[in-house]
Parts: sequence; C-alpha cells; structure tokens
Amino acid sequence: MNDPNLRFLENHMIVTGFPPAALSTARVADVVSLKNYRRCAVCFHSSLGTAGNDPTITILQGTDVAFGTNKALNFTEVYVKQDLTHLSDVGQWTKVTQAAANTYTDTTSAEQEKIWVIEFKAEDLDIANNYDCIRAEIGDVGTSTDGQIGTIWYILSDPYQVEAPENMPSAIID
Repeated sequence: MNDPNLRFLENHMIVTGFPPAALSTARVADVVSLKNYRRCAVCFHSSLGTAGNDPTITILQGTDVAFGTNKALNFTEVYVKQDLTHLSDVGQWTKVTQAAANTYTDTTSAEQEKIWVIEFKAEDLDIANNYDCIRAEIGDVGTSTDGQIGTIWYILSDPYQVEAPENMPSAIID
C-alpha cells in the first residue's frame, strides 16, 4: 500500500534475525513468517574484517517458524553498499545480479564495512507447498581473531492488514 499518510511502522515490521555478533562462528538467524506480509527484505550489516574472511549469506524457506521442513530460497539480486573506510560515504545502492542461488558472497567484502539487502515477495516462496517462512544464515568467516561483527535484520512490509504499530501482526509466530 502506498498511502503517504501511513507511518513507517504502520506498513513495516522490523525483526532482529540475530544481534550484532562475531562472525568467527556461523550465525543462524531467527525465522520470520510472511503469513501477514507480502514482502520481506533480509538485511545483513557487518564491520570490517580481514582479507579472505568473506561472509556468505544463505537464505532458506520453511513451512513454519519451527523450521522443521525447509529448503533453499533462491534469488538473483542483491543490493549492496560497501566501503573500505566509511559506509556513510556510499550514497547509492549497487545492484548485483547472479545466477539463481540461495547464497551470496563477495570475495573482497571482508575488508569493507557492508550492508547487503535481499528482498523477497511472499509469492517468491514455494506457496503451493505451504512455504511461508524465511531464515538467513551467515557462515563462519574462518578466524577467531578477525573482529568482524555482523547482524541480520528482517524488514517485512506491505501487510495484508494495516494497523497501528502496536497492533501490527507478529512475524515471529505462525
């Protein structure tokens, strides 16, 4: 819905996948449900690391928030902001296209602060087989002394029913 009078939180639900954490250990984000939303942007933000310790994001889809049944959720576009010194110096997004896959990495990204955004519509999931949940994962970057910290945020939008922020439907329960 493109109503200019809506507040941001009347049209968006923000969910933390995992809080800022060292990427020297693989990180599995919490699951979000798109049962009440038409779109979800998976946002990954991380600090500078050491060359060669490039993060890889993996996106899966599941049939419920327990995530007992899940499979790859392929995508072909990633929007990227990366910089060697100050991410605030980057004004525009760079659109990266790739062959359909459920993972993305940039082999020079460890040396840069970065934000990666991968957006899905609810119909991008296997809705014919009841897949309506998304989970992101960041693989182990490979060294415990790297200092690379990262986080995942989900920004769900275009709810089926617009509500006041305190009444918006949850995205963390089925």
